[in-house]
Amino acid sequence: MTLSLSDGRQLSDEVLEAFRIRALHGIEMGFSEADLADILGVTRETVSRWWTAYRAGGLEALPQDRPGRPLGADRLLSDEQGKRIQLLLDKFTPEQLGIASALWTRRAVGALVEKVLGIHLAERTVGEYLRRWGYTPKKPQRHARKQDPDEVQQWLEETYPKIEKQAVAEDAEIHWCDETGMAADHQPGKSYSREGERATMETPSPHIHMNQISTITNEGAVRFMTYEQTMDAALFLVFLGRLLKSADRKILLIADRLPAHTDATVEQWLAAHRNRIEIFYLPRYSPEMNPVEYLNNDMKESVNAAGLPEKKETLRSRMQKFMRKLLRLPDHVANYFLNPSVQYASVWEL
Repeated sequence: MTLSLSDGRQLSDEVLEAFRIRALHGIEMGFSEADLADILGVTRETVSRWWTAYRAGGLEALPQDRPGRPLGADRLLSDEQGKRIQLLLDKFTPEQLGIASALWTRRAVGALVEKVLGIHLAERTVGEYLRRWGYTPKKPQRHARKQDPDEVQQWLEETYPKIEKQAVAEDAEIHWCDETGMAADHQPGKSYSREGERATMETPSPHIHMNQISTITNEGAVRFMTYEQTMDAALFLVFLGRLLKSADRKILLIADRLPAHTDATVEQWLAAHRNRIEIFYLPRYSPEMNPVEYLNNDMKESVNAAGLPEKKETLRSRMQKFMRKLLRLPDHVANYFLNPSVQYASVWEL
């Protein structure tokens, strides 16, 4: 681990005076100016200036001014201008501000600065400003264009709190539901190879594919079913029937609006079993608000980690093995609710 030294321009006069004396003593002991500059956190030119003055006139000749430019003198943006740019970064996407970029990259931020302030910054300089302001590069979370913010707000402030209250009043259990597919040639990891050479991977037939529907509760309970065909109303009812057989409490099921979930036959079945199960629908185009999405991601990163399967049966067995392991790890499952998009449903105090 490399320690970082504070900027010499931020040190007190007393500390800087001590640095000057120690620099001179170090040179007399045979240390180089470059080494002393690195140790003290000042420039080599500063150490050289101290030594030249000392040799010419002794300690009294040492310069008392601070090293380098005044702190902030090299900044092209004022504090007020910086705050204005940060406000725009926090509140808007590049597209909303007329910037031709899907993400807030250094180039996009530079374009924003030039558009709003009329100041051109090199990309490296933009990166320094972003670092200074506390911004770090992250893998972006996907957000659907068609998502309705009013519908999301209503879900967070009204719909889901009502579901929680109903669960308490009826001693019911909240289940979150979602489907996913797993392919035998899926491997999200990276492979090392020599510089200039491609990393390769032998893959099985891309037609080896398996699907899964699962539910998790806020406390970390898991239910699942793997299947080959496309999810339809009939298959969804098979899963719901199995779900009820494993439950000793009423279920409040939260799902998306997949056609299989909203089919008329499903609605009729749910009406006939209303005393044991009810379904609620997430806001449209909001998969990130379903904690099962993070279970699905976890599974896809784990199932083929030991190698790509050659048969559909092997793929299915691996998926089931992963899910059976989760049955014994409720705390791990509850961790899926710690993602910022679903923390509103976590049973843990954050």
